[in-house]
Amino acid sequence: MKWFKWFGISEEKSHKNGKKKSRSAQQTVPAKNKYNHNIGIALSGGSARGFAHIGVLKALDEHGMSPDIISGTSMGALIGVLYAAGIAPDQIKELVKKDRIFNMVSLRFGQKGFFELDAVKRILKDKIPQDDFSALKKPFYLSVANISDGKNEIKGEKGPLFDYVLASCSVPVIILPQEIDGKIYIDGGLFDNLPAASIKEKCQTLIGVHVNYNGSMEKIEGMRDVAQRTFSLGIEQNVVESRKICDFMIEPEEMKTFTFLDFDRVDELVDVGYKATLKLIKEEMGPVLKKDKIEDEEAAAS
Repeated sequence: MKWFKWFGISEEKSHKNGKKKSRSAQQTVPAKNKYNHNIGIALSGGSARGFAHIGVLKALDEHGMSPDIISGTSMGALIGVLYAAGIAPDQIKELVKKDRIFNMVSLRFGQKGFFELDAVKRILKDKIPQDDFSALKKPFYLSVANISDGKNEIKGEKGPLFDYVLASCSVPVIILPQEIDGKIYIDGGLFDNLPAASIKEKCQTLIGVHVNYNGSMEKIEGMRDVAQRTFSLGIEQNVVESRKICDFMIEPEEMKTFTFLDFDRVDELVDVGYKATLKLIKEEMGPVLKKDKIEDEEAAAS
């Protein structure tokens, strides 16, 4: 059922009838704005956990709620740019399974990192006809950390694309940073792991997807668990404000059973994202939009 069609009808008629929306509806679904993008989605970083974004996008597509403007950081930037290029979620899933992440990086010892992303860049060149944001089928924005100047930067709309996608995916120390125009760029999660603000004023309804579970954990064992938990809690601080400005949030608790390095669990991660989105549509988005429709029909009949 294409829930979002209801929203479009309701918005249009409510303006015609001069009817005011309820306070809850006003808070949940913001008014239409000049940019005329219906649904925006912000995809967080999270390394392997970011494969859950594929399931989120699949569920939204199936319910007629396909985002028409996207932002992302790190793995969210990689999944997001492929989706913005017109590649269906199922195709993205097969692509990441075929070219496993460990086959997508090349070992290179150096002073700034151990791996480079040459293979990822080849995939981008193969799937996207031109190295420019404007060549994408949907508007796309990403977050990158400029560590030369010590600041976050948002890239989008037009200009070089591939190197900034790679930069947003460049986990500090592990992946070689990208040098662009004399500046050193790394993973955007350092400053902005959920770049919701970059598209907030460009869309009518904003969905945030955060794949790093930061609730209580019963067991933290070994150095790897400590390192991952520390990193996750650290970047949580720059997600707090982004979470507040999203109209809907998808944050599956099941993500606590996955690590940043679970690149061989693609199917499971996609399934978690898919089921979490179906739940959101049924329990939160659907009822809000359905209520909107009923109120509108009652107004039309009176």
